[in-house]
Amino acid sequence: MTRTVAAVLRAEKRAALVSVSFVGRERMRSLNARWKGRTEPTDVLAFALTGPDRAPTGDIYICPWVATREARARGLPLRQELRRLVIHGVLHVLGYDHPEGPRRTTSPMWRRQERYLRGTR
Repeated sequence: MTRTVAAVLRAEKRAALVSVSFVGRERMRSLNARWKGRTEPTDVLAFALTGPDRAPTGDIYICPWVATREARARGLPLRQELRRLVIHGVLHVLGYDHPEGPRRTTSPMWRRQERYLRGTR
């Protein structure tokens, strides 16, 4: 996952301090409730901050339990889904966003994410 973060930052020609934490279902449910007002666990949450030198800084939380369910539903390897979530989180830390709902997967951020996913291994 470290290589995935580095690859996205390199492709974006950006520097950032990013932490990635893998958390359980209950911890993610708690984070999602506190920060998004939703009571179910989610796959990824990203919190973007600005460091002292104005460089992007952020914390990314990923729930493997949710990622496993999503990977199975899509017929994808779990590793691929986890890489997608890391890329998604990094893009959020860098300031990208997407709409909620059905337009999410056709948004510029999602297309960028999928392009990076195809380019990372």
